[in-house]
Amino acid sequence: MKHLKYAVASVALLAGMATAAQAGTLDDVKARGKLLCGVTTGLAGFGAPNDKGEWAGLDIDLCKGIAAAVFGDASKVEYKPLSAEQRFTALQSGEVDVLARNSTWTLSRDSQLALDFVQVNYYDGQGFMVHKDLGVKSALELKGATVCVQEGTTTEKNMGDFDKANGLGFQPVKFKENDQARAAYDEGRCDAYTTDASGLAGERTALKDPANNIILPEIISKEPLGPVVRHGDNQWGDIVRWTHNATLVAEEKGITQANVDEVKAANAADNASADAEVQRLLGVTDKMGEGLGLGNDWAYNIIKAVGNYGEIFDRNIGPKTPIGLERGLNALWNKGGLQYSPPVR
Repeated sequence: MKHLKYAVASVALLAGMATAAQAGTLDDVKARGKLLCGVTTGLAGFGAPNDKGEWAGLDIDLCKGIAAAVFGDASKVEYKPLSAEQRFTALQSGEVDVLARNSTWTLSRDSQLALDFVQVNYYDGQGFMVHKDLGVKSALELKGATVCVQEGTTTEKNMGDFDKANGLGFQPVKFKENDQARAAYDEGRCDAYTTDASGLAGERTALKDPANNIILPEIISKEPLGPVVRHGDNQWGDIVRWTHNATLVAEEKGITQANVDEVKAANAADNASADAEVQRLLGVTDKMGEGLGLGNDWAYNIIKAVGNYGEIFDRNIGPKTPIGLERGLNALWNKGGLQYSPPVR
């Protein structure tokens, strides 16, 4: 009888925990009728208003994907521009539901802020940019250089570590915001400018003479960038994580924004030769959405709204955009990269 009592108590405890988890961010978002997405104050390719005044970028498409998964409507998002100083506090306080703001996943942030990094949607690393007429070809040639940097960030810490390890004697010129650091560099107040390499590519497009600036070859850190949620709300973390994963599986399976309806029809439940994972992803079989607290068309809605990861990458930061980034580490796992989703099953 003692064991039975413990078993009943355990079941009751687990049921209570499940109820508490469900009464979290997802319910708040549904009740409000829109997602509050914390984004950057402006970084071309990742999150910035376009020439129509509409927010666009790799991280913006993640926000849209989450809204599509929850509401079936990618437009049900309100973007909250947040500075580096504001971003984590805004998420902790509930001002935003998710942070999709080119933020680096680190041990201290993961363990000390009561927040969870749930996925990496862009693998990056820190670099340096200089004016061509400085005549520098390597960051190791920047001995005694003045370097524009955003203070209070992993960028500042990485620069200090690199400086110390190589005895370069950097003279940091610190700013609260990246756009201030970029502007100072553009005005010639610093010899170099440092931030994530993807950020340098984006910021270069805003300089007076982009072609007169080069990004040096050294990558001095690992900068896994990804969305962040509040610690303890596991269901919401799963939704954000699997929003990104759905776009990876879609790319792996050749499912695009344009052909998703055709692929879904071709993988009907009564088709003996259908791809079982595609069927589960698109809600044809297995009701995978129920485990997330969503409809079974959750992934279909994401792909229909923003496409697969390759489409998102190419549209916002790929080789044919002004940002001009190659896939590199952000290629799929089966094409030499690190982007990899657990199986949909």
